[in-house]
Amino acid sequence: MRQVLKDRMGRKFGEIRSEGTREVICDRMGRKLGYYDGKYTYDRMGRKVGQGNLLTSLLTNP
Repeated sequence: MRQVLKDRMGRKFGEIRSEGTREVICDRMGRKLGYYDGKYTYDRMGRKVGQGNLLTSLLTNP
């Protein structure tokens, strides 16, 4: 599954992809920003961000 995230003008600024049991968030350039394993969210360095799906909090302004 793939979910494209767009701004009000319809421009892509991110994407959430399913990779096995994980959901991975990427920026508009396709760089991985982090992942959600079903219980916790981790940043691109593998550091725990918090409990639950916090993937969109890893996005910065375009």
